[in-house]
Order: sequence, then C-alpha cells, then structure tokens
Amino acid sequence: MTDGPTDHPTPTGDVTERLGYRLKRAAAALRGAMDRALREHGLTVPQYACLELLDQQPGLSNAELARGTFVTRQSMNVVLRGLQEAGLITRAATTDHGRALPAHLTEDGHRRLAAARSAVYAIDQRMTDAVPPERIAALLADLDRMAEAHGG
Repeated sequence: MTDGPTDHPTPTGDVTERLGYRLKRAAAALRGAMDRALREHGLTVPQYACLELLDQQPGLSNAELARGTFVTRQSMNVVLRGLQEAGLITRAATTDHGRALPAHLTEDGHRRLAAARSAVYAIDQRMTDAVPPERIAALLADLDRMAEAHGG
C-alpha cells in the first residue's frame, strides 16, 4: 500500500467540481472585482481592508491589522507605509509601551474610505444577491465552519 495522492478516493475526477476549487473561483472573482473598483480610488484590497479596520477600531497595531486583513506583518508594514505616505493614516514615531505603533485614519483617510466603501459594498451586495435570501444564514455558517476546520 502506498501513500500517494491517488490512493484517496475523490467524489469526482473533475477538479472543477471540488468545493475548494469553487470556493477559490468565487474568491478570485471577488478579488478581481474589488481590485478594479478600488483602483479608481487609488487603493489596493489590503489598503482598503486596513482603512476599514482602522475606521472600526482606531489605534490597531501592525500585527493586529495584519491578522485582520489576512496578510503577513511584513506585508502590512508595506501597506501602512504606503497609506502613511499618501496621508491616509498617521502613526506615532514612538510608543509608551511595547513596540506596537498604533495607526489612525486622517481626515483624508476617512474621505477616501467613504468614497471607496460604496463601490466595495455594491460588489458585496451583487454577490449576496446571487444567493437566495433564505440560504444566506446557512451559507455564512457553512463558510465559518470551513474556515474553522482549517484553524481559521
């Protein structure tokens, strides 16, 4: 007996019928739509996600923002530097405790977020409208269980 990948039966031989493939296809479509919409506002998806989090929870650190936006801390450093150079966030040069430098939206950051938000929410609404309303709660619960199955 071998432990090769073909030793495990699959529900279908067509990879495009697999749940993971379909989930990745939907995520790629969402990301593409968001990339196009946010480009008009001079933002990337990670930058937008960072602005949204800072609007909801001002003062988050690099590590907290990285976790919340699903990027590495190193990538978040680049995102924050870009947002700071664009005048959309401020970060203290030093902090009283620890190494975390809390970030806050500037007035320009609030304005840019508000302008981009309607485009992103419209994309989310199109995706939501594609699912029958009576199935939304179950779908959301299923997605949460899938993420939790892999430690997410």
